[in-house]
Amino acid sequence: MSKALERRAKFREELILAAERSISAGGLAGLKTRELARDIGVANGAVYNLVADVDELILRVGSRTLGRLDAALTEAEAQGSASPRDTLVRIAVAYCDFAAENLELWRALFEHRMAPGKPVPEWAVDEQMNLFRHIYHPLAALFPKRTPAELGVTARSLFSAVHGMVLLGLEQKLIAVPVEALRKEIAAIVRAMVDGLTAN
Repeated sequence: MSKALERRAKFREELILAAERSISAGGLAGLKTRELARDIGVANGAVYNLVADVDELILRVGSRTLGRLDAALTEAEAQGSASPRDTLVRIAVAYCDFAAENLELWRALFEHRMAPGKPVPEWAVDEQMNLFRHIYHPLAALFPKRTPAELGVTARSLFSAVHGMVLLGLEQKLIAVPVEALRKEIAAIVRAMVDGLTAN
């Protein structure tokens, strides 16, 4: 790699890390390219030599967030009983814990909207969809006769239920729930959902 490319790669990484710090501190609303440029010591216009636009910058930060979430769910899978039911409970609680500990970065994953008419890049979609394996594999063990398409729908439904509880439970306005209470409620709901699905 040439010195120029090495320098560009270095500044690009610094830009993504600066954006991550900014979002973590103040959410997406606080992300300003001028401030990021100043933080990493480049001209404001140089930001767009490092990333195509703000959408890409936010997606790159999101990629780092998803990577850390993936690691947290993988760790939760490995702890405790190998029972698919117990595994689903552990990853649901781990998802809640990750959101609580990385609130603004986690929110940014869902609050960010691409510019009108601009699709989410395939690489970003693939990273998001890859996380569903944490739910899909235990469900496949529970329901060996279901097709991949059916398991995919169930995985998304289970995620939607847990995500909704986390989203509302961590809301900072009217309906915030203490994290420990939220963890217990999520565990109880996931157990009930799995028991209901297996009974049917």
